[in-house]
Amino acid sequence: MKIICIGRNYKKHIKELNNKYSSEITFFLKPETSIPSKNQPFFLPDFSNEIHHEIEIIVKINRTGKFIQKKFSNRYYDEISIGIDFTARDIQENLKKMGLPWEKAKAFDGSAAVGKFISKNKINLDNTEFMLKINGDIKQKGNSKNMINNIDEIISHISKYITLKKGDIIFTGTPEGVGKINKNDILEGFIENQKLLSINVI
Repeated sequence: MKIICIGRNYKKHIKELNNKYSSEITFFLKPETSIPSKNQPFFLPDFSNEIHHEIEIIVKINRTGKFIQKKFSNRYYDEISIGIDFTARDIQENLKKMGLPWEKAKAFDGSAAVGKFISKNKINLDNTEFMLKINGDIKQKGNSKNMINNIDEIISHISKYITLKKGDIIFTGTPEGVGKINKNDILEGFIENQKLLSINVI
């Protein structure tokens, strides 16, 4: 199982980090060890002083696929959920300045919190609201209609380069509002007011 993450898929998020927009879909990988064990908290790592939250709609692949046409992408997933792409922002910024890969900032242990999956048929994938609450306060709020590239486009694009297999998870990008998390924070992820993820920070 692999975790594939889409970068820069919401214009306001691109703007808030002063990144450049590209029409090319950007993605990176996280290892399986990025997913915390069941009921495990998120442990703040000692190598970063600025771990950021990035709430995202995530998709679970249900079959093997390669060179998938966009019109057939919907056949390759039945379930969606919410996930948090934890990012060591201070490390990422240093790596970007040096033109180096981001794995140290993105792929560390526990950096991909995954919520409970639900049927995609329960929601409108073209207009799905999702949000992150921290200690009860809304910190990020997004809607799938604001994706630069939608889920079907993402799946088709990834499959040109990487064979997708059953159980693979795709993080589809984060909206604006990313920020630092702190010890003892309680993070909760929602799709259409349905809580699918809760994780404590220690």
